[in-house]
Amino acid sequence: MAISRHNFCVIMAGGIGARFWPMSRTTHPKQFIDILGTGETLIVQTFNRFTKICPKENIYIVTNEIYKTLVNEQIPGLSDEQILLEPSRRNTAPCVAYANFCILARDPEACIVVAPSDHVILKEETFLENITSALEAARENDWLLTLGIRPSRPDTGYGYIQYNDGKPVYKKDPQIRKVKTFTEKPNHELAITFLQCGDFLWNSGIFVWSLKSIMKAFSLYLPEVDVLFQKGIGKYGTKKEKAFIAETYTVCKSISLDYGVMEKADNVYVLASDFGWSDLGTWGSLYEIRPKDENENAVVGKNVLLYESSNCIVNMPKDKVVVLEGLTDYIVVESDNVLLICRKADEQQIRQYVNDVRLEKGEKFV
Repeated sequence: MAISRHNFCVIMAGGIGARFWPMSRTTHPKQFIDILGTGETLIVQTFNRFTKICPKENIYIVTNEIYKTLVNEQIPGLSDEQILLEPSRRNTAPCVAYANFCILARDPEACIVVAPSDHVILKEETFLENITSALEAARENDWLLTLGIRPSRPDTGYGYIQYNDGKPVYKKDPQIRKVKTFTEKPNHELAITFLQCGDFLWNSGIFVWSLKSIMKAFSLYLPEVDVLFQKGIGKYGTKKEKAFIAETYTVCKSISLDYGVMEKADNVYVLASDFGWSDLGTWGSLYEIRPKDENENAVVGKNVLLYESSNCIVNMPKDKVVVLEGLTDYIVVESDNVLLICRKADEQQIRQYVNDVRLEKGEKFV
């Protein structure tokens, strides 16, 4: 697979993974954890994956400044210019705008993949083929591309993309279609309807475009963000960058790339894909991809004994003996000083539990 010097990758790694609490904490979120038990953390897996399509020096990590040490420890050899430190969380649009201007200072002809740091890709070869195809399409057309995942179930935890089901728009890859609509996380009945329609895909949050196309889109649809980062031209990649970014983030609005750009633009295309994807956003999504015993329990921990229990996900320290009896469809997780026992059906409440623990018991538990 040819690696073009114009290929760049932006890995978004600033989230705190609250729905993976208590394993994921503010000081050590899920992207820096070996959640899958492979020997590599999620961000290391993501970085290594993208070295197969772009030069290492063209991979940028955008993260919160409190995670710089973690990034340096887990991905040694990165230059300081490759680690873009956000002083505060402002969602995905400012994160991408920041990276755009850093890349502009190096290569105005760049084509860019933007991806989260914590997704699971089980079919890596297929994924790399899809990304390579999308990069070629982005190089040849003024398109904003996203990867859509063929849905396997009516999942209410993902956003959906509807595409035009007419003739293909790109001869080299008939799986690329024009986007018709974006829909935020639907209720169960609507998700079932989407599956029945056949022209809906899960929104993976992985984007591909040329630098020219995405910068034009920011100027058209998010000019208030674009103008702020334009003021830093000449400072990116220099000693003046940090102070400029600190000042900019105090006044920059918090807005997602989907809402700020993708849902407004008329040149958005989707590549329908199937590469064994999970956004690994919840314990339930981890349950889906983990090996299971004869009672459909997914267990991490060498000393866990289960009796009359089924369909549970259990994650325990390896040195702890745990006996569970009579549980069905539960999440049972211990990490450091916190034990969580929660019905899988209620896992969307974990964010609220984290907020309650923060208020009642203090920051050290979150």
